[in-house]
Amino acid sequence: MSIDVFAADEQEAHPIDVSRWAELSRQVLAARGIKGEIEVSLLFVDEDAMAALNEQFLGRSGPTDVLSFPIEDAVGPTGRSPDLGGSGPGSVAEEGALTLLGDVVICPAVAARNAGEHEVTFDDEVALLVVHGLLHLLGLDHEQDVEAERMEALEQHLLTRYYRTTP
Repeated sequence: MSIDVFAADEQEAHPIDVSRWAELSRQVLAARGIKGEIEVSLLFVDEDAMAALNEQFLGRSGPTDVLSFPIEDAVGPTGRSPDLGGSGPGSVAEEGALTLLGDVVICPAVAARNAGEHEVTFDDEVALLVVHGLLHLLGLDHEQDVEAERMEALEQHLLTRYYRTTP
């Protein structure tokens, strides 16, 4: 059983320690009770790439700080298609089947601007975006005030536990 986080830095404006953010991702997912063979992608992209994704998927212009793309379809059963729906091989997903949780895409250039506005470090902002994006993959949202408060409290709890350290 493992949580695999594939992290890639596809931009040049702000150096990213992908292994650091992949490890934070694994810790957060494990803390949320995610088990099994899980795969998540964590991508750091430039403003042009983020603006294109934002336009394509949300219909909004310009770059944003973070986008999450959960895999909406449940993992399908394994085996031969004639066996689907019947009793026998292939009718139930095999134990240990890989679950593709989804992708989190972060724009470090936007994160850097947000860090200045929020009066936090660049790393603090990136950590928040990683956790925020992962929580979206896990189905949390912030469309309503109650959901937003719950999500923000959970973000702060996870950041305190897995990102912030006391000297």
